[in-house]
Amino acid sequence: MLKAIQVSNPDDPRIAAFRDIREADLVGRDGRFIAEGEVVLRTCIRDGRHSLESVLIDAKRLDGLADLLMGLPEGVPVYVAAQAVLDAIVGFHIHRGVLAVGSRALQSNAEDLLSAMGPRALVVAAFGIGNHDNMGGIFRNAAAFGANAVLLGDDCCDPFYRKAIRVSVGAVLTTPFGRLPAGVGAIDLLERHGFTVIALTPSGQTILSDLERPARAALLLGAEGPGLPAAMLARARTVAIPMAGAFDSLNVATTSGIALHQLVFGR
Repeated sequence: MLKAIQVSNPDDPRIAAFRDIREADLVGRDGRFIAEGEVVLRTCIRDGRHSLESVLIDAKRLDGLADLLMGLPEGVPVYVAAQAVLDAIVGFHIHRGVLAVGSRALQSNAEDLLSAMGPRALVVAAFGIGNHDNMGGIFRNAAAFGANAVLLGDDCCDPFYRKAIRVSVGAVLTTPFGRLPAGVGAIDLLERHGFTVIALTPSGQTILSDLERPARAALLLGAEGPGLPAAMLARARTVAIPMAGAFDSLNVATTSGIALHQLVFGR
């Protein structure tokens, strides 16, 4: 039987990890993360890759979430609070009414991830992605189209930022990812493991619909605006997505979805 712990004081030390979560996200969480919303919590419980420390929910949602919360590992406390108390704890109106604090599993090494993949594999490699919405969208698309991993340059934002996890609908918590060396060192690593490097750019020499999927494909994505560095484009097979009128670029998360769909279901 689920035993929830009532919280009536926003300053209760037992829920300190949930306090002012916007500011905490900005300064880092020392290996922790915030899972927000029922879908993300369900994903985290089901996958089990990262351990949960505690859960905080709106008291009105307790009965409706009972079955889900019963699936939590033994010893994970469930705190409940009225909406006003919940808002005072987190520092803004939390309309989803479901939060959890988790501990990150040890991050994978990019070399180890690539070495463990089979003869047919697909990875997404992103560079310069500083927007957490885009980061979440890239992970969501990678999971939706079955990418084996997401690899991030050291100039990318943290995918475990609360908003990135939420936008990814939990894909950040289930998709293997690792950090890549800077610049062309990333391409050296990918090629050493037999990956064909495909770079998305408006000036690409190949139209996406004409692209034939290599057995091992690495899809490179750059930040909106500057895109990928010239040195990386010079080493990659460049691919463009045709567009109407004067438009020559898309949101990077949208681009990742279109390109991944083509690589998985296209030629």
